[in-house]
This record gives sequence, C-alpha cells and structure tokens, in this order.
Amino acid sequence: MRNLFLLLFVCQIGLNMQAQYTDQTVYPTYQGMDLGLTYTKAATSIRIWSPKATDAEWIFYEQGAGGAELERKKLQRDQSGTWIGLIKGDLLGRFYTVRVRINGNWLDEVVDPYAKAVGVNGKRAQVIDLRQTDPIGWDSDRAPIFSNKTDAIIYELHVRDASIHPSSGIKGKGKFLGLTESGTRNPSGQSTGLDHLVELGVTHVHLLPVFDFNSVDERDPGKRYNWGYDPLNYNVPEGSYSTDPYNGAVRIKEFKQLVQAMHKKGIRVVMDVVYNHTALTETSNFNQLVPGYYFRQDEKGGFSNASACGNETASERPMFRKFMLESMRYWVEEYHVDGFRVDLMGIHDIETMNLISSELHRIRPDVLIYGEGWTAGKSPLPDAKRALKANAHLLDRIAVFSDDMRDGIKGSVFDHYDKGFVSGKPGLESSIRFGVVASLPHDQVDFKRVNYSNKPYAAQPYHTVTYAECHDNHVLHDKLRLSVTDQSDSIQAEMHRLALGMLLTSQGIVFIHAGTEFRRTKKGVENSFESPDSINAIDWTYKDRETDFYQYVRALIQLRKDHPGFRFNNTDALLAAIRFVETDTAGVVSFQVDTKTVNDAWKKIWVRYQADGATKEWKIGGGWKPAILNNRMIYSQEEVSSLIVKPATLTVLYQ
Repeated sequence: MRNLFLLLFVCQIGLNMQAQYTDQTVYPTYQGMDLGLTYTKAATSIRIWSPKATDAEWIFYEQGAGGAELERKKLQRDQSGTWIGLIKGDLLGRFYTVRVRINGNWLDEVVDPYAKAVGVNGKRAQVIDLRQTDPIGWDSDRAPIFSNKTDAIIYELHVRDASIHPSSGIKGKGKFLGLTESGTRNPSGQSTGLDHLVELGVTHVHLLPVFDFNSVDERDPGKRYNWGYDPLNYNVPEGSYSTDPYNGAVRIKEFKQLVQAMHKKGIRVVMDVVYNHTALTETSNFNQLVPGYYFRQDEKGGFSNASACGNETASERPMFRKFMLESMRYWVEEYHVDGFRVDLMGIHDIETMNLISSELHRIRPDVLIYGEGWTAGKSPLPDAKRALKANAHLLDRIAVFSDDMRDGIKGSVFDHYDKGFVSGKPGLESSIRFGVVASLPHDQVDFKRVNYSNKPYAAQPYHTVTYAECHDNHVLHDKLRLSVTDQSDSIQAEMHRLALGMLLTSQGIVFIHAGTEFRRTKKGVENSFESPDSINAIDWTYKDRETDFYQYVRALIQLRKDHPGFRFNNTDALLAAIRFVETDTAGVVSFQVDTKTVNDAWKKIWVRYQADGATKEWKIGGGWKPAILNNRMIYSQEEVSSLIVKPATLTVLYQ
C-alpha cells in the first residue's frame, strides 16, 4: 500500500509538471540555426533550449558508456530560452551529456536532441568532425535523375532482413555495408541484395528506420530484433547496423556509403522517419530539458497517446516544428537522402508538414515525401488540422497511403480471414476503381461503395501511394494463405500475381514490400516487429523456387516504366484519359487509357482485372493486341477480337 501511495504521488508530480510547462505563452522561440554542437579544432560550442531551467551543465566522458567523468562545465543563459557553452581546444572524440535544473531539481543527464553522433546505445553524444565521415567521392555523389513523383516504384526494405539470411551471399550481414556489396549471389547464383534491387528495376528503396532507436542492444545486435519504430536519437544512424557502434563516426560513414552505393546503381534512398512519438516519455531527452513541452497532453493533463506507443509529439508547437524541419533537412543535406516516409503522419499538423515539404523541395525539387494518413489512437489536435488521409488534398506535394486500395485488393488487415477482390470477394469493384484513379474524383467511381472513403481525398495523382502490403500486418502471401483456404497454392500464386499487376497498372505512386516479388512469407506472423530472424530474414532461395513469378514482376515493373499511360502526373489529364468499361459481371474491373497527352508508344491501353471465379470468353472487337494475358507476358503483334480469360488474372491490351 505504501508503494501504491508513492506511485500515485510521483504520478501526480509528473502531471503537475506537464500542466505547468505546457502554457505556450511562456515559451520563447529560438530562431537561430545553431542548436546542438558546433565543432572546430580550435574550439567546440554547444547551445541547448531549456527556457524554464535555472542552471544547465555540459558533462564530458572518455567513453560512450561507463567510465569516469572527465569534466563538467556550467552553461550560460542566452537568448530565447537557450543555454550556451564553449571550450577551447580540440575535443574530437570526446563524449558528453547535458542536464538542467528546474524548480530546484536537477533532471537526468541526456543526449542533446540535436546531437549528430553518439556512442554505443545512444546514451552519450560524441564530438566528431563530420567531414572525416565522408566516403571517398562523397562530394560528387548525386542522386539518379527523377522527374515526376508518379514515376516512383518504391521498395520497402529492412536493413537486417536484406542480408542476414545465410542464402544472401552478403558478407556484411545485418549491416549498412551489406547493402553496398555488389556481385552477391544466393547458392544457385542468382543476384541478391543491391544487385537484386537493380535487376528488379525499382526506383526508390525505402529503408525501415535507420536512425538511432532504443530497442536493440548495439553491443549484441543478434540478441533482439526490432523494426526500429522507437526513436532515441533522431539525427544519428542506428549503431546496430554499423561495424563499430562504440565509435560514433563509423555508423555515419557507413550509412553514407550505403546511400552512395545506391546512387551509383541508379537507386534513390527513402528514410522511414518516426517523429510522431519517442521511445522514452518522461525520461526522454526532450522531456528532461523542457518537461511537457514536446508532447501533447490529454484532457486530464497526462500524455496523450495517438501513437499507441505511450506519447505523441506536438508538431504544432514552434520548437518541435523547428526540430522536425531541421532534422529532415539535415538528413537531406548531410546524408543525401532522397525522401521520407512519415510514420503515423496523421498525428502531425498540416501546417508543419507543408512547411517541411516547402523547405525540402526548395533544397531538392525531386524529394519524395509520403506518409500514413492516420493515427493509432485519439489525438487532442482537431482532425481538420492534422495530416490525415481525408486532408491529402491540402498537403503540399505529400502523398498518403491508400488503405482503400490495399484492403480492396486483399481484404481487411483487421480481419485475417477476410477476402479481397483478388480472392473473389464481391462488392469491391468501386474500391478498386478508386484505387486505379489514385483517389481522385472520377465520375465513374461510386463513392457510396468505396470501402473506407465516401469521397475523393487526393488533388493530384502524386497524393496517393498505391500498395497492397507493407511491414505492418500480414505479407500478401500469408494473407492469401489465411483467407483463401479452399484454393491451391498455385491459385493463390495467381491471386498474388493479379494483386501486383493491379498495383503496377494503377495510377499514383507504387509501393511494394521486400520479397513480394518471389512470394516472401513470414510464416503467418502478422506483426513481426520483434520476431527473430527466422521470421523476418529474406530467404533468397525463394528466388529459385519462384523464378517465373519473379520474372513476371520484373517485367511488370519494366512495363510501367516504359509506358507513362500508367503514371499520369496531372489530374485533369488522368481524369480525361481513363474510362471504365461498364460490365454486368461482378469481380471484373476493366478500363481503357487514352495516352495521347503523355507521349506513350501505345496510343491506347485496355486493362482488365478478372477476379471472377470462372473462365470466360472476353469479346473485344478489332484493333487490339495483347501484351499480358492471364498473368503472363506475351507481347503479341497479332490483333485479337476475343480472348479466353481465367480467374484471378490481369490482361493488358494495346493499340
């Protein structure tokens, strides 16, 4: 009972601190660009923001974890709630923390939120010279040419998954450097890793979190697996993916080498960023410097939790908005990153996201930004102000994922046994049409019948990411295995082919999950965020087992790249070009594309998704040649007037 009273007392203190420090009128906003550490050989300076502090200290150590304290320096109060310090001499390699005193109490030592380098497990920051982390040729590193956002074919990949399996043939298993290796092969000699990505033909590789996260012990990365959606230090690469997590410079150089290697191979790099919550709440570096400010509060004064991870950040507050903007700009400028996938973007406010997009596009006009237009729980910020899917049309060159198309294709992710269009469930034709036109206001879409959206939410084709699966929920192979119990594996494979064919012949930005090109399985595990390598590792021998399937997906990607009729970048042109062919048959979506405005070698394209369970004769009329028939590439030069179409298949005709 005594412990219970103590716990309630401590909790009440926490609530009082949060209430006290969320009055926005008392917070000055620092406008400068020098928050964090500034290093030169002659001197090193620091600036932190803690407006309610009465004292602040800068503490130095020889090691990144453990070891004796070397020095402690008092920081001086400066403008707009900041504290500054300067030490003359060369501090290169030294580790440090900061702490502040508020209401007479010293809070925890923490890493400065703006830190660019840390020691093992991110517990102490490190003084480094960023120029010493540049790989040879870094100054001349350039991203591949990329014009229209709808040209993007994104491949979602976890760094460890890519190389850790024995069949990968990659030496740097589980590391950034593993994705820099060329010439890697599986036991039968087929390409893996980086060369596989080039061979497949994707334009962007989306890496699951590569910033410093909390859940994996960097001293023993094989002990515990995690996707990494638990941010610790936002501006530092993850140490478990480096060859030396103790030396802060190593992880920086090796991630730059990964980006450089991708660029040399014609692939752009997208970072998965998680600014919506932090791994730690009360003890986070944000909260230990400015208690309560960086997080939203609920009606009781506690931490609100739209992330379902214990807290949600307050992007609308000036200093966290500033942090997000400067952090993302840093990754673009220092690491040459080409884009961002924003986790639970629906937690962030529209104004902040648009400011970020405007600034990043100013620096890199070809940057790609997309995110989840939803939350995992209730937020105190009104829906009208948040970057939700329904508000996609208000976002500046930012895309949202289409869960309408995702679940229309394969069935609800919330019901393991629910079927989708490809597996024969009727009544999803309007959802598929909506996905085909990238969530735009097409006059042949019956919005009353769309699964999740009763009105269009996109203003341009590039506002929509068209996908069928990602790291969350079951991979497509496993979802079909669970929901289609009355059909053979070979029929499920045809459904899988149809699903990927639908993605690659629909408008918007295309997104595929790593391994789907050879029917990757996670052995039925739905949410594998902390499952072992035995579940998550990509088994590269599947490329042998599913060679025909893989070659088909590869050909689909090339088809999309060859024909701009599948990737309009303008709303008016798209809506005028695509006409659905009305049919009385359930389980069929058929449409024609007039490509005269996009300079396509094909004047017209006719696409048919046949999910109905019967083989049928399709009477076409004259003037059409088949490119794909029943999920098989044929590229016939002979005109046809009718075809026999099978269940769960894609057919593409052209003139």
